[in-house]
Amino acid sequence: MPATWHGFLLGLVMLSWVYWIAVAIVVACFFARRVRPSREGYRPSVSLIKPVCGLEKNLYANLSSACAQDYPDYEVVYALQNPQDPALPILERIRAENPERRVRILVDHSAAGPNGRLCNILNATRTATSEVLVYSDSDMLLPPDYLRAIVAPLADPEVGVSCTLYRAQGAVNIWESLELLSLNVEFVPSMIFATSTRAALACPGASQAVRRETLEKIGGLEPMADSLVEDIELGRRMAAAGFKIVIGSHIAATGVDLNGWRAWWRHQVYWDQNTRAASPVGFFFTWLVRGVPLAAFYSLIFLAHGLLELEVLLVTLAFRLGSAVFCSWSLGDSEGLRALWLLPLRDLVGAATWAASFLQRKIYWKGREFVLVGNRLVESA
Repeated sequence: MPATWHGFLLGLVMLSWVYWIAVAIVVACFFARRVRPSREGYRPSVSLIKPVCGLEKNLYANLSSACAQDYPDYEVVYALQNPQDPALPILERIRAENPERRVRILVDHSAAGPNGRLCNILNATRTATSEVLVYSDSDMLLPPDYLRAIVAPLADPEVGVSCTLYRAQGAVNIWESLELLSLNVEFVPSMIFATSTRAALACPGASQAVRRETLEKIGGLEPMADSLVEDIELGRRMAAAGFKIVIGSHIAATGVDLNGWRAWWRHQVYWDQNTRAASPVGFFFTWLVRGVPLAAFYSLIFLAHGLLELEVLLVTLAFRLGSAVFCSWSLGDSEGLRALWLLPLRDLVGAATWAASFLQRKIYWKGREFVLVGNRLVESA
């Protein structure tokens, strides 16, 4: 192969080294700062909305953590669409165990569009009674100071959406460990890097807070009901209206619930489809920083020329694992540290799911099948 190709491939691999060093530096700077509210003691009334659809691992513990918040004035709204949802008895148990809390269970089959999670949130928002709305997914385990942390940035009237970070935990098999790595050493650090450098907009939907009046100013949630990445749509509308999006350094926990290769593959492709729909151009160029598959390809091609090429792969793995160790430590992710031996496999398969996200038009969510048209969901017949 010509020397120009040799240098080109090596340059791409080295670009990933620079990226991972930059990610570690940006993550360190992110956690070194703290978001401070402009008014101390800002404690508006809050409606904590939890969209629920079906049974999940650790569902009782995750949902009941919403009732253990150290916050003076809030209600909890569990929102479902199916009156036969198997999660309903769990919600009734949680309500019975917390008589001192304002806990409501809303069952409303209304659907403004095919995005079931968004429709659950939308239905609950219409009945919520509070000034501030907090949207927190059903698989989130909330620490007692969660509401205080996520609401605080809204004391600044220029902030439209306040979000918190989250880390995956509770992996019990190899597929869940691979999923945990995808979140904790890939998605979250990349999101911190993108927002801190202003390379891309992020507005993580699993954990958001917004003032009701601000939401009304941008037209509410209903126009996003057929969107795959409704969180990014919300962020874009907020930014277009002149509001800021704040992602705080507070960390909640989310679960991983996968039972085999097929489920993991589908979910990895789903994550990449979300990222591609949110930023098609930016996602396409992420191949430039996929150092492990690039280094493996480089080493296989040039291995016959000597040991230098194999050393490139080893150096690439060192940079990748070093950055991952630092990011896991920053997130307090001890599980990820123990699972890092799986990271090269995750990165190699990640190159395949990246490609599949351009070819695969089907989306699978909670037993439903959709066709992706741009950023819009169309439910399969």
